[in-house]
Amino acid sequence: MTILVTGATGEVGRCVVTELLRSGHAVRALTRRSAAAGLPGGVEVFEGDLERPESLREALTGVERLYLFPVPQAISEVVALAAESGVRRIVNLSGALADDAMFADGYQVVERAVEESGLEWTHIRPGEFARNWLDWAPSIRAERVVRRPYGGAVTQPIHEADVAAVAAAVLLGEGHAGRTYTFAGPRSLTVAEQAEAIGRALGERVRFEEQDPVTAREQWVRHGYPATVVDWLFGIWAESAHDPAPLNEEWATLVPRLTGRPARTFDEWAADHVTAFR
Repeated sequence: MTILVTGATGEVGRCVVTELLRSGHAVRALTRRSAAAGLPGGVEVFEGDLERPESLREALTGVERLYLFPVPQAISEVVALAAESGVRRIVNLSGALADDAMFADGYQVVERAVEESGLEWTHIRPGEFARNWLDWAPSIRAERVVRRPYGGAVTQPIHEADVAAVAAAVLLGEGHAGRTYTFAGPRSLTVAEQAEAIGRALGERVRFEEQDPVTAREQWVRHGYPATVVDWLFGIWAESAHDPAPLNEEWATLVPRLTGRPARTFDEWAADHVTAFR
């Protein structure tokens, strides 16, 4: 059996490739720049772009199962080509909030196209990625400080390696067709507690400074984030800080249920990425 991983040089895609290599099946990787892929030996690397479906034709030939990175542009053509090429199963990356109107032009478009493909499909919907903290790496490196509004907001950050482990389990296992798996990390943590965890990994204190939401919004928009996205995100954070939700046990237990091993904690994620914060 041959499996194709799209988005193979991304944070999750690389981990999916690593997980699948352990299975003993033939693994192909799709990337826009094959010369710079830097993937492990034993992987057959193909150059292609999900926005240009014809560029996938060679990579898809002989493939039975497909890990699909969520690119909505030309998605109908991509899944049609996959079916034409003999793919039988698609596992697509989505998001825990995919049903929100904010993602009507993104995750929802991809999920709908996959469902209409006529192939076996499974949506995997992870919650907030722990790796979002890499956006704060510059200020942690320079000042050992994180400035953000809503420090009391609670999330269940998930390690990208656990997202990949779920994807691999669904690609390789049976009984997942037509299912949507929503999941998150094993613990609920405030933003301030996550900053503290990065400090523990560094062996130094990382300060959290509560930022005025109006000031923060101006900065984010000035730095290029769409105002609608900022307002949506800040709204979620504000609600969580005001009324923190308890641990979502169903989301927290899915990783061990599907993979057979405990989900990685945020402290483990921070230790795995500590060099980014030094």
